[in-house]
Amino acid sequence: MANPTKLHGRRFDLRAAAVAACAALLVACGGGGGGSSAAITPAPTPPVTPTPPAVPGAFDDTLAYSSLANASLSAPNESAAVIASHIQLNGQQFNYTATTGHLTATDVRTGKASASFFYVAYTVAGAAAARRSVTFFYNGGPGSSSIYLHLGSFGPRRLVSTIPNATVMPVQLVDNQETLLAQSDLVFVDAIGTGYSQAIAPNTNQSFWGVDADAAAFRDFVQRYVAVNQREASPKILFGESYGTPRTAVLANLLELAGVQVAAVVLQSSIMDYNSNCGVLDPGAISCEGHIPTYAATSAYYQRSNPLPTNFSGYVQQARNFAAGDYRSAMTAYLASKVAPPSGVIAQLVGYTGLPVLTWQQNFDMGPDYYQRNAVPGRLVGRYDARVSAPTGSALTVDGDPSLTVINSAFVNGIAGYLSDELHYSARSRYTSSNDIGGQWDFSHDGKQLPDTIPDLAAAMTLSPTMKVLSVNGYHDLATPFHQTELDLARLGANPLIVLKYYASGHMTYLDDTARRAQQMDLINFFNSVTVTP
Repeated sequence: MANPTKLHGRRFDLRAAAVAACAALLVACGGGGGGSSAAITPAPTPPVTPTPPAVPGAFDDTLAYSSLANASLSAPNESAAVIASHIQLNGQQFNYTATTGHLTATDVRTGKASASFFYVAYTVAGAAAARRSVTFFYNGGPGSSSIYLHLGSFGPRRLVSTIPNATVMPVQLVDNQETLLAQSDLVFVDAIGTGYSQAIAPNTNQSFWGVDADAAAFRDFVQRYVAVNQREASPKILFGESYGTPRTAVLANLLELAGVQVAAVVLQSSIMDYNSNCGVLDPGAISCEGHIPTYAATSAYYQRSNPLPTNFSGYVQQARNFAAGDYRSAMTAYLASKVAPPSGVIAQLVGYTGLPVLTWQQNFDMGPDYYQRNAVPGRLVGRYDARVSAPTGSALTVDGDPSLTVINSAFVNGIAGYLSDELHYSARSRYTSSNDIGGQWDFSHDGKQLPDTIPDLAAAMTLSPTMKVLSVNGYHDLATPFHQTELDLARLGANPLIVLKYYASGHMTYLDDTARRAQQMDLINFFNSVTVTP
């Protein structure tokens, strides 16, 4: 989630500008959640010093790229570094090709080049295309490159993680034993205005900074990748994180309408409907029901709950039932006419969280920013991973989210060395890990100021009745809480093709070593279930 969808920790009034609303919501982790603008906008990656290609397949890119709103390239560029590599998996050498460069999205209306997408693809030769899927990965923001998924999740190389410890991650890349390369070819692509992706004149980067324009450009990239690499017969899987999940819903529908079948989608830490997440809107505007089970899970982690659970999954289910039952009933009356909540409901909230009675009486519709500051006395817990905490006022809290502060520098610095030293792609300009563009983003979609993309996902599943959905959730994610995702996806009705998985982790579930291994097994089973339908 690099400036991948991080919520800035601010709330928004729908009567105010919707742009400001979404800017604050998902801007840092590529994902969807909080932190100050400082937390979601790391220092720019130092420029790579170009060197003459000394490795077969290396590429020295002489173009200069810009992430500014009014920037554009004068012409397309589809050059790339193509490097043969390998990884030891289960004691055996696994060979693959890494392709790093650009492909051109072409406007379907005009037939002209519209944007140059930067991507890194890992492919394995020899497998029949009809049996080997290709998976497209992207973080969110808006304004995040794909570095969090790229260097943190299921690519062949990953950064060593210290999560959930509140210690700064080292810049140490290792072979990733949880890579999905044995199951699928992997394509990590950066949104326009991030990484080295840029608009092509007469468009500018800002031409694509909106829900609909962004998804349409991604559609055109996917179509170009499929055509160039002759992957028409391959099952196509979309893997989006945080803001990347509403992008996935819109993108899947657009691809289906364009005649490109989507076999499956993976929704990592979802915010499918901005209008239902109480971390987006002003306190008291909507219910925080979707956050209550996350508060309970996190308070149990810090041993603040009373009584402490002996069966975590059963405890979480009880919190779900409470949120959908007594809490919902009391909140309905509270939002309608500010009726004071019953003492029994307050008592249950106190038991789940360990927060005092008076705190809940004064903050009955408690948003995640308040909980983040008050869950543990004297400490600030992370918004993206609430298991990470630091003393209030300490260096790890200055950016508003210690769970981001401990990881950001490793990703920002790690991508620079990885591109040049291992993928042998060098450039004249800095790689934009994250771009603070939330305030310039057009969040309107389908007649609403803030996007609700559940109807888009429903439309895509109607066009492709065999399309499968895997929703991945962290129990300790305060930005895109798992129960709110459950409530949003429940609008699609009971459907065996929609599966939800949960892990003891945060927004970037894969940064936890134990959770990543469990998630890999779930993804392997999911990918193996995907077949091509004529």
